[in-house]
Amino acid sequence: MTSTKPNPRDSIKSTWRQGDRNDWTIHHWLIEILNAHPVSLDKEIPVHSKTDKVPHVGQANQHIWVLLHAFVPLAIHQAWLSLTGHESLGAFAAFNLYFTAFNAVVVREVHILRRLGHKYGFLDGDGHERDGVPDVGVAKVATSLYKTTGSRIALAIYLTYRSKQSPADALGNWTWWAWLVLQIGLYGIVLDFWFYWYHRAMHDVGFLWKFHRTHHLTKHPNALLSAYADHEQEFFDMVGVPAMTYLTLRAMGVPLDFYQWWICHQYIAYTEVWGHSGIRVMGTPPTTFAWLLKVLRCEIVIEDHDLHHRKGWRKSYNYGKQTRLWDRIFGTCGDRMEAVEENVDHVNTAHMPIL
Repeated sequence: MTSTKPNPRDSIKSTWRQGDRNDWTIHHWLIEILNAHPVSLDKEIPVHSKTDKVPHVGQANQHIWVLLHAFVPLAIHQAWLSLTGHESLGAFAAFNLYFTAFNAVVVREVHILRRLGHKYGFLDGDGHERDGVPDVGVAKVATSLYKTTGSRIALAIYLTYRSKQSPADALGNWTWWAWLVLQIGLYGIVLDFWFYWYHRAMHDVGFLWKFHRTHHLTKHPNALLSAYADHEQEFFDMVGVPAMTYLTLRAMGVPLDFYQWWICHQYIAYTEVWGHSGIRVMGTPPTTFAWLLKVLRCEIVIEDHDLHHRKGWRKSYNYGKQTRLWDRIFGTCGDRMEAVEENVDHVNTAHMPIL
């Protein structure tokens, strides 16, 4: 009989925050300086039983949060053009502006989710603590912050950026807004179609699983582990799925300009980070198609992806990350445990704080 020793690289143990800082690398310090920790070590986390009421967070509050943060770089972009008298902002400068903004918004969201975690607790909190950033994976997590955002912004710049079109040119056109309302809802559904099949293939196809298993080492993920993955998976997450979504929408007669793409993807990133947070609230991602998904019983909640990590390995369920539409159609929905209707507290609601 041959014995197999665990691979040290598979460890999810997280002790580095309490260790000797002289041993820290630039990656440890990046997370520390950004204060991008999923929990505070000196604050208590409330623990709830599975049957305790789960606060509900509404759509309007989340839409406001996403849109306010999405419009900040647009305002900076337009202010620069107006103050300098320049007619355009070059592609390289635009990349740096929106890349910086993308990272700032993600870190800001992580800060807020930490506050909410200490206020509302976490799913399965009576059975297990949230996983931290693994000792062996600090560099992977830190680099994922800028690899994910950088590759997506680079893709958007290449496919959609037209330097002669200013934010004011776009936002000053009422038809642009009408298209945006449609695009926000449709983008999430189309992207989730491609993500669903790519994600399901990573589980079902043997030679692909080896590229996805790293992401599943965490059974109780936190927001920073959204992109904790091997390079091959990262490529499809960061480039492949958004590119297929853009091309599909264009083929459907729903083209995206850069600013529309930027706002749509802010909704996607917001949901991705929330979906790995495990915060114990009943929240469905903000989308202009929320009404339709509710009618079809296809709205996704935070617990759905949490259960995908907690209960799934090679064979799993809840493959979607923006909706439950494709899981519902193809029969891969899993039963919820805490975020069930009889547990939802619609009176004492949660909210996504702006400040």
